[in-house]
Amino acid sequence: MTDAERRVALDTIAAEVNVCTRCRLHAGRTRAVPGEGNPDTEVVFVGEGPGFNEDRQGRPFVGRAGDLLVKLLGSIGWRREDVFITNIVKCRPPDNRDPEPDEIAACLPYLQRQLTVLDPALVVTLGRHSMGRFMPGAPISRTHGTVRPADPATGASDALVYALYHPAAALRSTEVERQSFEDVAGIPRALVDARTKRAEQMIAVAEAEPTEPAEPAAAATSPATPIAAPPVSAAAFTPPDAPPDDQLTLF
Repeated sequence: MTDAERRVALDTIAAEVNVCTRCRLHAGRTRAVPGEGNPDTEVVFVGEGPGFNEDRQGRPFVGRAGDLLVKLLGSIGWRREDVFITNIVKCRPPDNRDPEPDEIAACLPYLQRQLTVLDPALVVTLGRHSMGRFMPGAPISRTHGTVRPADPATGASDALVYALYHPAAALRSTEVERQSFEDVAGIPRALVDARTKRAEQMIAVAEAEPTEPAEPAAAATSPATPIAAPPVSAAAFTPPDAPPDDQLTLF
């Protein structure tokens, strides 16, 4: 899928989200928040749900939690424009309460489709509700900063999942904030591991494919050379270095 085709596919999903009435959350929303970012990225961040500012602007992570997310990304030399950011639910739960299981279930097909289109190498979960989708049953207090293979049923068919605390939790606790900066420093390594996993799988698939029998030679020739596996090229992700004291404007 080309970059242009991804954009069209993501825009189509966003248009559906903007008029969605699958669950009760649509009744109280100002604007739905489908998600946004680089359609050609290798990394997708998945949060919990929109808050007050996101509901007003229709964009993810634009409040204080968004400010901290930008700082976390900047600490590893990334910008939010380098990744794709979305949420488990696309409409704000009343009073920022936790999303209910049926609300999450109603919204999951949109996330699954987004991940299928984006085909990320790495999914970064933000908070326990997002992590619960990709690492069910795992407590965030013991799982943050760790990586696991993604279940293909999530839509991320060939990805690793890396767990982080939600930035909003870090705003309420200096210890969680410290741990979040510590954890985010492991994301580049997790991305390298995800690329390696993909490359190894591509090689394994190529080696397992049957080869066509060689045509009989009209004259004596040297023995046929086995068909080599095609070259594997993991998509390069080299975001620009963040300038000192970077004051990025949020989306």
